[in-house]
Amino acid sequence: MIFSSSVFLFLFFPIVLIIYFIIPERFIKIRNLWLLIMSLIFYAWGEPLHVFLMLLSIVFNYFLGLLVSRSRRKIYVGISCVYNLGILFVFKYCDWILGLFGLAGGGYNLALPIGISFYTFQVLSYVVDVYRGECGPQTNMLDLGLYVSFFPQLIAGPIVRYKSIALQLKRRKHSFDDYSEGAWRFTIGLSKKVLLANQVAPVAEKAFLCNRDDFSVGFAWIGAIAYTLQIYFDFSGYSDMAIGLGRIFGFKFSENFNYPYAADSITDFWKRWHISLSAWFRDYVYIPLGGSRVTVYRHIMNLGIVWILTGIWHGANFTFILWGILYFFVLILEKYVVKPEKRSKNVRALYRLFSIVFIILNWVIFNSESVQIAGEYIKTMFSFGNKVFWNAYGTYWTGQYKAFLICAAVLAFPVVPYIKDRAENQVFLRVISGMLMIGLLLLDLCFVISGGYNPFLYYNF
Repeated sequence: MIFSSSVFLFLFFPIVLIIYFIIPERFIKIRNLWLLIMSLIFYAWGEPLHVFLMLLSIVFNYFLGLLVSRSRRKIYVGISCVYNLGILFVFKYCDWILGLFGLAGGGYNLALPIGISFYTFQVLSYVVDVYRGECGPQTNMLDLGLYVSFFPQLIAGPIVRYKSIALQLKRRKHSFDDYSEGAWRFTIGLSKKVLLANQVAPVAEKAFLCNRDDFSVGFAWIGAIAYTLQIYFDFSGYSDMAIGLGRIFGFKFSENFNYPYAADSITDFWKRWHISLSAWFRDYVYIPLGGSRVTVYRHIMNLGIVWILTGIWHGANFTFILWGILYFFVLILEKYVVKPEKRSKNVRALYRLFSIVFIILNWVIFNSESVQIAGEYIKTMFSFGNKVFWNAYGTYWTGQYKAFLICAAVLAFPVVPYIKDRAENQVFLRVISGMLMIGLLLLDLCFVISGGYNPFLYYNF
C-alpha cells in the first residue's frame, strides 16, 4: 500500500484516524496498540509473508535491548549487528554476490522485503543507543513494535531514532495546530509525488530507455535533469507525507530534506539530502571509527568506508558503489584541496555550478542498470559534434511535459520559503495557504483517481 493510492487515501487512513481519535487520549497504550495493528496491516498489504520477518526483528531486538541494558556487554551489541545486518545481507545482497561468482539461480532469488533497509537501521540504532546509555530500554514490546513498524515512516524513512520519540510513545499531546500542520505537510508531500515526480518521470524513463541510435545530446541532458527532479520530489514527497502523518498522530519526526539542489558544494548537498541517513552513518560508523579527530590518512580512510557503505546500502549493484566512491572523492577534494567556502564569490558561483552538474551526472550512474550503461549515457551527454544535438524524439517527449519540468525545476529551489519570509501580510498569507491546500488536495485526488500504480522510488532500497 502506498500513500498516493486510493485505498490508502479513501479507506485505510480514514479508518485509522477516526478510530484513533475515538479512543480517549488518556488510553495512550490502546491508541498505540491500534496504530501497531494498523501498521502491520499496512505492511502486510504488500508484504504478507515478510511482515513475519519484521515481527521477528522486533521480538529479537526487544530482548537484546533488555540484555544490553542490564549487562552493558558489547557481545549483545555484536549479536544485534550480526543478526540485523545478516538478515539485510541475505535478502539484499546474497543473490548479487552469488551472481558475481556464477552461482546465481541456485534456488535463491529472494524477494527484497520493502523497507528492510530503513527498519533494520532503526532497530539497530535502538540497541546501540541503549548500550551507550543514551536512552533506556523499552519494556513494552508493543511500543517497541510501534516504533519499528509505524506506517508513516516504515517504508522509506526518515530513519527515526528511538531516543527521539521514546517520550512520545508514552505520552503525546494533540492540538489543532498539529492537525493543520500535519495535514498541510501531507498535502505538500502528496503534491510533490503526484503533480511533480510522477509527471516528470515519463521523460526520465524514455531518456534512459531510449535507443542510442535515436538519442540526442540535448534529450540526454533533459532526461538526466528529469530524473534528478523526479527522485528529489518523489523521496522528499514521501518524507513530507511521513512527517505530516506523524504530526497528525502526535509524533514529531526530524526533517529529511532541505532544498538539496540549492547547495553550494557537495558537502552542503549532503547536509540537505536524506539527512537522517547521513546522520545515521555519522553517529554509528564515522564517529566510532574516529571521525576527523585522527590523522589525515585515517580520516580519508574513515570517509572512504562510510561512502562505500552508503553506496552499498542503496542496493546490490556496482553502480551504487561507484556512486558512493565518486561522492567520497569530491568530498575529500572539498575538504583538503578546493575548500570552496574560502574562495571568492565568483569562484563559489562556479563551484555551485560544478556541484549541480556533478550531482546530475551521479544520478545517471545511480539510475543505470550497469556501469557500462551509465558510461554510454554520460558519453552521449558530452558527445557534442558526434551526435545530433536535438531531434523529433526529444521534441515529442519534452513538449508533452515541459510545463511540469519547468515547474519542478523552479520549486526544487527555496522559492516558496523566500516568498513566505518576505510577505508583509501574514494573515492574508495564511488565508491563501489554506485555500491553496484545499485546491492542491482536490487536484491531487483527481490525479490519484485517474492515475495508475505509482510506487515511490526509495521502495527499492
